[in-house]
Order: sequence, then structure tokens, then C-alpha cells
Amino acid sequence: MTETNGVATVAGESDEQTKSGLLSKINVRSILPLLGFLLIFLFFAVATGGKLVQVKNIRLILNSTYVLMIAAIGVFMIMSMGSLDFSQGSMIGVCCIVVCYLSQVNPVLAVLGGIATGAAIGAVNAYFHVRRQIASFIVTICTMFLLRGVVAFLTTNSPAQGAGYLQADLNNPTLLMAITIACLVVFYAVFTFTPLGSNLKAIGAGQTAACFAGIDVQRTKVLVYVAAGCITGFAAFILAIRNGSVTATGGNMMETQIMLALVLGGLPISGGAKVRFSNIVVGVLTYCILDRGLSMMGFEAAPKQLIMGVVFLIFLALFSDREGNQVIK
Repeated sequence: MTETNGVATVAGESDEQTKSGLLSKINVRSILPLLGFLLIFLFFAVATGGKLVQVKNIRLILNSTYVLMIAAIGVFMIMSMGSLDFSQGSMIGVCCIVVCYLSQVNPVLAVLGGIATGAAIGAVNAYFHVRRQIASFIVTICTMFLLRGVVAFLTTNSPAQGAGYLQADLNNPTLLMAITIACLVVFYAVFTFTPLGSNLKAIGAGQTAACFAGIDVQRTKVLVYVAAGCITGFAAFILAIRNGSVTATGGNMMETQIMLALVLGGLPISGGAKVRFSNIVVGVLTYCILDRGLSMMGFEAAPKQLIMGVVFLIFLALFSDREGNQVIK
């Protein structure tokens, strides 16, 4: 009897040690994106001879994060469900054109017009992906090419010019930073303290299980795509403030920048339970520091793209086993 209890005790201790080791591994994995951010920041701080940490360069880095940070919120919600959206860059371009045109009338109308345009495009993506059951990456790639053609067509003769007050009165770094922080705080509160966050994670972990848990998966997906479009429309307003006008390349490749930034922040590609709000902030800051640091070191476009690609692959390899849906063998 004693020996049996001893075996049970040893087995229990072994199970506890296994669980403790697994928990430790998970905790280490969760802070890897932050460690990567710190390593990249320290590397470029040294490699640039301290220029990266100068006030003017810190300001330039922060100025490059506003649009990316806000737009990444919408993509974060979509990727948390295990879906993808490649249309964000082209969507920003179209929404920014609408904002510029409507800014000639009224700033409030410009904001609402950009948000409404983004919502309409998001609804189109949701219809084909959710209602017609077409893979999200196929739908949004098609939308990306369609919207890129719209941007090129509307700016063929001349750029879409925003009203003068956009840059003269609103292009204030303090104001833009305050708006960005406000957007992040609001989304953090909604994602953390409402059912939205748990629902998105549940859908990303497994749609069938989410349905059995009482989540209306289709309705949630539609609402998320529309909400992401609204957020993108607002990000387009910030872009109009920054640039003052839109050319045929407006928002070009921004969808790639957003997704890569989220990957750098540790967001699992398939979404699921391990998505974190910090993926947005850490990822965007890491991307912008990497981009700015390589430019300050004098790298041209081609080698710069090569180096960034290697870094992205390294981060992807580190986080590839964090997917919510695992294949059972």
C-alpha cells in the first residue's frame, strides 16, 4: 500500500514538473517578441553610433507608426480569427481619396466618409468570405487588385488633393500620437473586457468548437470585417493628414507591412488562444525601427529588402509552432 502511494506520489510530482516546465516554456515564448524588439533596438542604437536614439530620429520613427498602428488593429482582429486580409493597403488608398475629396467640404464629413468607405469594402470582403465560403486570402487578394485599379484610375490625371487645413492645422505630432494612443486604449479595453476578445480567440482556435460554445461564427466574422474596414477608413484620415494628398501609389504595400509587423509582434498566423494585444504595439514598433535602422545604415532598397526578409523568416520560424490549430497525427 505504501509502495503504491509512493509510486502515485512520484507520478504526481512528475506530472507537476512537466506542467511547470511547459508553463515556463509558454511564458518564455510569450516574451520572445519583446526580447526581439529590444535586441533590434539595441543593435541599431550601437550600429548607427547612437543616431537612432537621437530625439529627431525617435520622432521620425514614431511619426511612421501612427497609420500603421491604427490600421494594424483591424488586421489583428481578422488574423485572430484565423483569417487574412490582403486588401488593407489598397483599401487605405481608396478611403484616403474619399477623405481628401470630402475634406474640401467638411472635416467631420471627411472622417465619416473614410470610415463608411472602409466599412463598405469590409462588407464586400465579408460577403464573399463568409456567405459564399471563399477563402479569405483569395477574396482579399482579388479586392486588393480591384481597389488598386480604382486608386490608379481616380488619380490618373492628378493626385487627390486634400484641403489645406489637413496639414496646416491637424498635422501635429502630439495630436496624432494622442489619437493613436486613444485608439489603442479603446481597443485594448474592448478586446480585454468584452466577449469580443475571447470570441475571436475561440474562432481562431477552431470554428466548430466555437459554434458548440454558442458563438455565432458567421455573424462575428461579418462584424469584424466591417469593423476592420471602419478602422482602416479612420487610418486613411490620418494618412491624409500626414501626406495631404493621394497618388496612384497611395497605401501601396501597406497590407504587407501590417501583416509583417504583426508577425514580428508574435501574432500566430492562424490566430487562436495565444494572440495578445501586445502583438500590435511590439510588432509595429519593431518593424518601424528595423526599417529606419537599415536606412540609417545606408542600405539601398534591394539589400534592405533582403535583410528584412531574412529577419521576418527568423521571427516566423520562432512563432510557427504557436498556431492555434494543430494537425493531429
